[in-house]
This record gives sequence, structure tokens and C-alpha cells, in this order.
Amino acid sequence: MTNDPMGMRASDDERQQVVERLRAGIEDGRLTMEEYVERAGRAYQAVTYGDLAPLYADLPGLAPEQRKPAAAPAACAGLFASLPTALRVLWTIWLTAVSINVVVWALVSATGGHLAYPWPLWVAGPYGAVLFAVSVSVTQCRRGLRQAVR
Repeated sequence: MTNDPMGMRASDDERQQVVERLRAGIEDGRLTMEEYVERAGRAYQAVTYGDLAPLYADLPGLAPEQRKPAAAPAACAGLFASLPTALRVLWTIWLTAVSINVVVWALVSATGGHLAYPWPLWVAGPYGAVLFAVSVSVTQCRRGLRQAVR
């Protein structure tokens, strides 16, 4: 049995921590994209601590917990920010179609002198329910994949 800590086997979590440290290096401008890709590949193939140590030896020792989180872009802030682009487009189409139908219904009701049958519900309801179910399932699948990767 060896007492050399650099000869001990590294865990998947420790490899991931090194990749996070390398990612911090690229965010700070200390590594180029080519260096990051090369080092990250070597980190995922590393077997021992001795294999991991040289990958970040020339980077500052700022632990990921001490780093301040990156601010989310303003464009990503919103209710559907976590959805794929295709689903965001479908939600936009749905919202546009429902809005147009509600405006037409309101105009018909206002000019007809009585409250017309709420037919826009037939436009909004079924398509909206299916779109909501798909969005929830995609979000749950993505969340499960992110947890599985960690």
C-alpha cells in the first residue's frame, strides 16, 4: 500500500472539480479555449491525483465555492428561459393566436351588445394544455439529465 497521496485514485467528483477550476480559468481569461479543451479531456481521463495536479498547477487556487456566481444574461430572465428554443417559439405562437382570438371575441361582444359565447377557450385550452404538458416533461427530463451528469 502506498502512502503517496499523488498516487491515490481520483473520483469522478474530483475530476469534475478540476474541470470546474479550468472553466473558471477560461472565464478569467487565463486559459485559451484550446488549452481548456485539452486539459479538460486530460482531466476526464485522469486516474490519480498526480494526473490531475499538473492540469491546474499554473492557475490561482480560488475554489469554485469562493467564486461569485456569473450573472445571468438579461435576455434569459423570464418564465420560459429554461425551455428549449423550439418550445419558446411554440409558446409565442400560442400566445399570439390566443391574443388575436380574445381581441376578436371582445370586439364581437362589444359591438354585438351582448357577451358572446367564449369560443377563444376552444383555441387556447387544448393546444395550451398539450403545450404545457410537453414543457413540463421536457423540463423534468432536462433536470434529471443534469442531476445524472453531476
